[in-house]
Amino acid sequence: MSPLALIFKEIRYRKFNFLLSLFAVIAAVALCTAFFTTSQASQQETTRLMRDMGYNLRIIHKETDMADFWAKGYSDLTLPEESAVWFSQHENLLFTHLLATLKQRIQWQGREVILNGIATEVTPTDKKKPSMIFEIEPGTTYLGYTLAKMENLKKGDEIEINGRKLNVAFALPETGNEEDIFIYTHLSDAQTILGLEKRINEIKALDCYCRIPGVDPLVMLREQIAEKFPEVKLFQVRPIAEARQKQRAMLEQYFSWIMPIVVIACGVWIGALAMLNTRDRREEIGVLRALGYGSGKIATLFLGKAILIGFIGAIVGYWIGTWLAMQVAPTLFEATSKSVKPQTIILFISMVLAPAFAAISSFIPSMVAVSQDPADVLRQDL
Repeated sequence: MSPLALIFKEIRYRKFNFLLSLFAVIAAVALCTAFFTTSQASQQETTRLMRDMGYNLRIIHKETDMADFWAKGYSDLTLPEESAVWFSQHENLLFTHLLATLKQRIQWQGREVILNGIATEVTPTDKKKPSMIFEIEPGTTYLGYTLAKMENLKKGDEIEINGRKLNVAFALPETGNEEDIFIYTHLSDAQTILGLEKRINEIKALDCYCRIPGVDPLVMLREQIAEKFPEVKLFQVRPIAEARQKQRAMLEQYFSWIMPIVVIACGVWIGALAMLNTRDRREEIGVLRALGYGSGKIATLFLGKAILIGFIGAIVGYWIGTWLAMQVAPTLFEATSKSVKPQTIILFISMVLAPAFAAISSFIPSMVAVSQDPADVLRQDL
């Protein structure tokens, strides 16, 4: 009888052991498939959440009085608008977003408010990214929650600031900080209102996650900027930077720990079932050896069964894992769930690795079966 026929006969005779082993492989492949299928969405969602923490790099004039800066929230000294253009056109800078702003406190409607002119956000030419902030068209304004409520202003209304008429494009939701009294305009409108044509007083940026062995990215970025604009200084908002770093580290540790645990647990499960199967079949193995079946055929019987289990488990587990990922992703990753798609490459990898994994898990029980002396086995069972 051929080894393949023996394998199928053994499966029919010991269906429960076969199903338990198959379930272990299916579970391992399904979990791995679901994990890796959703990992891209998970990483994108985490990146989006970290991005929403805000800009963590600020570039201002070197001579700024920092006590005055923190009291006002902006620098009284300005920089040429061209500096922001240079940053956006310069490759290999260690940041991913850049926003030029012109901010000052002004009197409007009998109260002190903050005028914040913002340019269109840009990124270095080699790091194209979606904008972190809303974009304001020239001639329009976004009003902070408190101002819109106190003046009873809504979308479509018109306001005037120092002779400049602006259409209200949006009344912002409440933030619970000073932004509730901001009047956001396009940078060009703020420059006209304040009489500071082609000037800005701050550039905000977001550092990139760049791992350069032996190099502090912040120090390197400062050196890059100082070469072109010695009149500016850059500082990092530490709480935001550290929170982003810790979140990334946590995500990487999670990825590096969870799957090995799953794989090892399933391997132990398959190995234990194979060992039990070997013990239960001692008499049968002894008879097969007595009938002339060599060590190679006995090993083929055990390892062949394991490989078959791995192959079937890979196919079934892949489809279960993919279905699970497609069902769970929209509830976990609201913003990036559309990036979750079936990964065919995982199927092919599983069809190679799962049979090999199952065979390795069954290797020791197989060697035990091969090494048994038929005379000793049959003598013990008499």
